[in-house]
Amino acid sequence: QGQLVESGGGLVQPGGSLRLACVASGFTLDYYAIVWLRQAPGKDVEGVSCIGGGDGRTHYADSVKGRFTISRINAKKTVYLQMNNLKPEDTAIYYCAADNFCRDNFAARGTWGRGTQVIVSS
Repeated sequence: QGQLVESGGGLVQPGGSLRLACVASGFTLDYYAIVWLRQAPGKDVEGVSCIGGGDGRTHYADSVKGRFTISRINAKKTVYLQMNNLKPEDTAIYYCAADNFCRDNFAARGTWGRGTQVIVSS
């Protein structure tokens, strides 16, 4: 059974950077799109970014465009989310999830990881 495990979260000051990693096991990552989503306290889940499986095309929510970069290294079964110029409103639990393709609304219908906490605070 396929699994995704996130890592790289932590406490960072506003303006700082973090790189999250999503490592897949039990399935071939190459064929799947990977979505990063987040959930802030008391708020709904929000799609952040997606990278396609076949074409590797990237997509970003308006709230993170120009600050976050998604990338993948299939040989390492890993997808990264580089987060720069972090803001307090980026504070959330970040999840990665698999899907057959990137959807317009960043919905993810496949396997989800358990999440990694990101706190942006001075």
